[in-house]
Amino acid sequence: MTDDELRKVARQNLKARNDFKVMTAIFLVVIAILVAVWFFSSGPGTYFWPVWPIIGMSIAAVFVGLDAYGVTRRTITEADIDAEVARMNAKRNAGGPSQT
Repeated sequence: MTDDELRKVARQNLKARNDFKVMTAIFLVVIAILVAVWFFSSGPGTYFWPVWPIIGMSIAAVFVGLDAYGVTRRTITEADIDAEVARMNAKRNAGGPSQT
């Protein structure tokens, strides 16, 4: 990987992490607003309806976090591509369907 390619990947990783942090801050503000609306309109002891958007936003946050920090954040290298081509060739030569 050249220095330019490495810098491009590093920039993408940093952007994904920054986007996750910004999204998390926005989610916290939205959740606070929803809870405040529930509290001042219905109050404690009533159905806590903000739980549904909170669950939805939490699921979204998990997937964005996985993309920024987790298992889905991986760079495909030339070695990965070569290994996949070798695996496909071995499978084809081992008696897979013939391509004529």
